[in-house]
Amino acid sequence: MLWVKAFHIVFIASWFAGLFYLPRIYVNLAMVAPGSVAERERLLLMARKLLRFSTLLAVPAIGLGLWLWLGYGIGRGPGNGWLHAKLSVVVLAVLYHGYCARLLRQFAANACRCSHVWLRWFNEIPVLLLVAAVLLVVLKPF
Repeated sequence: MLWVKAFHIVFIASWFAGLFYLPRIYVNLAMVAPGSVAERERLLLMARKLLRFSTLLAVPAIGLGLWLWLGYGIGRGPGNGWLHAKLSVVVLAVLYHGYCARLLRQFAANACRCSHVWLRWFNEIPVLLLVAAVLLVVLKPF
């Protein structure tokens, strides 16, 4: 199980690296000057590739997490409230990932109306999610 746990951590870290950087590309897309077609297309290509790569990393991260959950039998009985909270954080991370995909489709269609300031704040959400998940797993506060 230690191998599973180690690879779970690697895939989580890699997935979140993509979630940290993808919205930063969106900030740059929101700031592209009208008429800068080449810059916009380059940023869209980068975003598409990063989203695809992040999705490929999220799948084994979640799969290995499920393996750990089922393998350790955690979550049943008293004192496992931390796991339910952590699973909520995972659901929020998956929803965030999906919203990133939606934003990319909007940018590709030239229909995204989010300001670069809003996107900068949006960019901070995965940091909060990762901190919450790590604290819940390490401290097991409830």
